[in-house]
Amino acid sequence: MRASLIQIAVDEGESVNFRRSRVSSLVCEVAERERPDLVVLPELWTTGAFAYESFADEAEPLEGPTYEAMAKAARDAGVWLHAGSIPERAASEDATEGSADDLYNTSLVFSPEGELAASYRKIHRFGFDKGEAVLMGAGSELVTVRMPDTVIGLATCYDLRFPEMFRGLVDAGAEMFVVPAGWPARRREHWTLLARARAVEDQVYVLACGTGGTHAGVPQAGHSIVVDPWGAVLAEAGDGEEVLTVELDPAKVAATREQFPALKDRLLGLDAPRR
Repeated sequence: MRASLIQIAVDEGESVNFRRSRVSSLVCEVAERERPDLVVLPELWTTGAFAYESFADEAEPLEGPTYEAMAKAARDAGVWLHAGSIPERAASEDATEGSADDLYNTSLVFSPEGELAASYRKIHRFGFDKGEAVLMGAGSELVTVRMPDTVIGLATCYDLRFPEMFRGLVDAGAEMFVVPAGWPARRREHWTLLARARAVEDQVYVLACGTGGTHAGVPQAGHSIVVDPWGAVLAEAGDGEEVLTVELDPAKVAATREQFPALKDRLLGLDAPRR
């Protein structure tokens, strides 16, 4: 299995429409050049993850312009496409008008036929008492996607700090985590450390795709990274716009879990005995 992570550099001088068109073309260019099975984009690349004031103005319905552009890109390129995430404006029946639950940070995954394979609303919102944490609603469901050779578990950026979520994805059958992000440069070491930790403790591949450039003046970490089930870094980007392409062996997940069966020794969890 071959995967390409496209680390988009968010240029604040670009319009959202221009960037959407540029990224669509880039997906097709990368697919033609690298021949991947899976292409991954970062979190909130249309607006920038820290461009809080743009969330409401640029929010779109699930099947909005980014959905349409990415569905077409996946179909034209003939790849599985994790299209990063968008600021989603929920349908009226899903939200309370005027509340934070009107907006979600939502990831979209498309099949090579351009059909929506899954959507995931980010569960852990960053910002504490400001920004995304108060402007967007929290998702509530763990989401996995079955591809021909593996099962991917979906998470987004700040989710990476919550290991219990990833254990839940493993229990749901995930053998690979795909984590789009807009991670700030000042905490870059946390980004690489946490990506490797999630790979080691859950014995999975981790494909973590970040952004370069700046979001509302916040420099981005970049350093998209691919980690194997033993915690070895297979590829890591710099801090600008860049494409990482890696060969993955889905069978290595089962082999790692057989060689070092730590997951079988879990004693704490939903079914743990209580006293």
